[in-house]
Amino acid sequence: MIKPRAILFFLLVLSLWSGKTYGQLYISHELGAITGPAGFFTDYGERWNVQNNLENEGFGVGLVYYVNFAYKPYCNCKPTKLFFQKHFRIRAEIDYLRSKLEHYGPVASKNTEGGRQLRAMHGNTELYQGGLTLEYHIFGIKEARDFAVRFAPFIGLGANYVHFRPDAYSELGPLDSPKVLFETFEDGLFLEPDNTFSIQGIAGLRYRLGRHNDLQLEARAIYYNSDSIEGLDVQGPQNKFNDFVLWFNLGYIVYLN
Repeated sequence: MIKPRAILFFLLVLSLWSGKTYGQLYISHELGAITGPAGFFTDYGERWNVQNNLENEGFGVGLVYYVNFAYKPYCNCKPTKLFFQKHFRIRAEIDYLRSKLEHYGPVASKNTEGGRQLRAMHGNTELYQGGLTLEYHIFGIKEARDFAVRFAPFIGLGANYVHFRPDAYSELGPLDSPKVLFETFEDGLFLEPDNTFSIQGIAGLRYRLGRHNDLQLEARAIYYNSDSIEGLDVQGPQNKFNDFVLWFNLGYIVYLN
């Protein structure tokens, strides 16, 4: 796990590098917070069942930090005409996501032993993740900051290191007891905390509120390199995908310089 001292040292080196080593490059810093609903697509319920996807909705919060090279903090001018510096932000963040999970769908609704087992099972999971994303802003970053445009759309691609903590229980008794756990989940229950990685795609929009702040709306699809972030790994040919999350969030961004 990356230690706070290492992060502070990296940011210090980055600042010194930007200000002294290459005088033609200037870094602008931004800080913000995001929050919003997150839909968990896991082995709870039917993956593409509408009720399942709506009911198994959690939430997420995050802290985001941006650097860009399109703005000099001490003057209102362009430092360069390079395409990367005009259109790209580098984004670092830490997020927390959580959801309660239930089994919904045709199988769980049946008045059978399997249906009763599914309805009696309840779970939840917590995700702690941090990583980097490269954002491409369709309009120039400086143009948006100077109010040449009020709405600034962007897309991004990134990766996260993830720590997840799943949990589950059944109203019928301990999950390792006979006739309590749905047969498809036998040998597929993993409730120990674990770590993995994820990749994410982002599409969003910034709105200029003032000289030093933005409102941000984004949609994010996060695909995990694990099928057990919720504690279940279905053993069968029907299990074709790892877990993923759709996260819609609203953010508030402040320009630090």
